[in-house]
Amino acid sequence: MVKYIKIFSFIFFIQFIQQLYAQDLHFSQYFNAPLLVNPANTGFNPDFDYRVGGNYRKQWASISAYPYKTMNVWGDVQLFNERFENAWIGVGGAMLQDVAGSGSLTSTRAYASIAYHQLLGYESLLSAGFNIGFTQKRIDPSKLTFNSQWNGQFFDIKIPSGEPFASNGVNYFSLQAGINYSWFASDNLYLSTGISVSNINRPNESFFSNNKVDTKVNPRITYFANGSFKINNFWIVNANFYYSTIKTNKEIVLGGILQRDLSAEGNGSLQLLAGAYYRASDALIPMIGFDINNFKLTFNYDATSSSLKNYNNSIGAYEVSIVKSGLFKGKEKNIKCPGVRF
Repeated sequence: MVKYIKIFSFIFFIQFIQQLYAQDLHFSQYFNAPLLVNPANTGFNPDFDYRVGGNYRKQWASISAYPYKTMNVWGDVQLFNERFENAWIGVGGAMLQDVAGSGSLTSTRAYASIAYHQLLGYESLLSAGFNIGFTQKRIDPSKLTFNSQWNGQFFDIKIPSGEPFASNGVNYFSLQAGINYSWFASDNLYLSTGISVSNINRPNESFFSNNKVDTKVNPRITYFANGSFKINNFWIVNANFYYSTIKTNKEIVLGGILQRDLSAEGNGSLQLLAGAYYRASDALIPMIGFDINNFKLTFNYDATSSSLKNYNNSIGAYEVSIVKSGLFKGKEKNIKCPGVRF
């Protein structure tokens, strides 16, 4: 019985590693990690001068002793807002780290991005962005066991694994570019859409010395669409759609959030955020949070809806995001775009 449990654990780990390569990093609250979705989002925060944020995600804790944990911090700022009458530049950066598996597979990434935002008339905005990222991945092979090390009773780590490890670390640079188009139809309606491509340069990513297999990272194409609709002085509806694909693997997330103004003054200084999303063939994602004086805290829980729920009791993941938007002191903000706000 122990033999089969260990063999199953090994198979699960191999599949787990394959999923890490296929899915890449992702958050259910992708809209609270805008620089990762599309570099054209850098500096796209018309009402404010800067944003800083953080994300934390933990998943598969119920079926693995080594759950997948992802952490991200990011920030961006607007530049040259006064110099350009109908445009501005955004610069920003992000740092991520995730740890997973019994082999302590650790990925650390750093990105620097820049975007240009150009008004088209009084109602439209076109944005284009670019980023460069550095990735470092490490694994501890001494913590892993392989089928060649099974001696009939247990996995004997003294037996050579026979795996062609060339190194326990991989480093590479990656490139990403994207464009966005936004339409500010009125003070009550705002629509935006964009597309980006990451890993344009197809960097090589492998811990092994076998060169017969293509180990270059495939480009990742990401598309999103957002819409904000102000119903009245108390309610705003935010609808979102996200589609990302790497080769034959894809991720689709759609849903929305309701914003409710709870402030006594009716100025939006205190807002309740509540909604739900659905990741196709994977999970239902309820979400709740607050926005207090432009400090937003949101929490979501991924309830597994796929066949994996038979093994994890529908416990998929939880995620927390924090975003702070602000203005520089002593500086009057020149807001060039209308927006849906309280």
